[in-house]
Amino acid sequence: MKATLFKSFWGMEHLSLEEKFALIASQDYFAGIECPLPTKENESQFRELLSQYGFDYIAMIFTAGDDHLSSFEAQIEQALRFNPRLINAHSAKDSMPYQQQLDYFDKAIAVQKSIAVPVGHETHRGRAMFTPWGTAQLLRDLPELQLTADFSHWCCVCESLLEDQKENLALAIERTIHIHSRVGYSQGPQVPHPAAAEYQHELATHMGWWEQIVAIQEQKGLPPMTITPEFGPSPYMPRVPFTNEPVSDLWEVCLWMAAYIRDRK
Repeated sequence: MKATLFKSFWGMEHLSLEEKFALIASQDYFAGIECPLPTKENESQFRELLSQYGFDYIAMIFTAGDDHLSSFEAQIEQALRFNPRLINAHSAKDSMPYQQQLDYFDKAIAVQKSIAVPVGHETHRGRAMFTPWGTAQLLRDLPELQLTADFSHWCCVCESLLEDQKENLALAIERTIHIHSRVGYSQGPQVPHPAAAEYQHELATHMGWWEQIVAIQEQKGLPPMTITPEFGPSPYMPRVPFTNEPVSDLWEVCLWMAAYIRDRK
């Protein structure tokens, strides 16, 4: 599949910043990293490591507090200091009334127009875009709104592989500018391992969605889609009872997913 792969820092918390960069650079899959904004203490080192390893950066921001728009604006301003290729936003809250969500995204789009970096709002549980139907309504009302697609969350919320959400999915696929390639299933946002035979239907379903997104990007004549194989540690990764050992090696799972996407014809 023609795509540019990024590696998430999620699950690498046990490593130092320099160790994270070095480990990711030791693989030939990744053109860059995706992670939250660095702390003030790490800003200088983070910028130096981006330059040293020649990595592109996808910045993750998380709106919070009583004023999500102000939170969005402040984090956008901070993210721009690192020249990100894209900004992935966890935006607003699922509990907000629809009109409040609509007002937030309308004003967020106005902020986005003032910068040169694309912003994708992630389809994530706990956020405004936690369902395919709610997201579709926002997309219809706001034609300039763009997404980071992590449809594994929708599988969990809808307890299905979204068989009854084709129209809403089609609209989300059309507006996606970045992908989190985690495979979900009807009872959770992350299968124990996407290579397992018992999850091949889930893998094929997600891959079908991602391929549609990539195809639309190519039809528009845009650069290759950015994709982050964003599998996570516990509690996303199941653990063996009593031993608390993860059922799969997270690093290996992320590399397997990266290779599967890269080698997909």
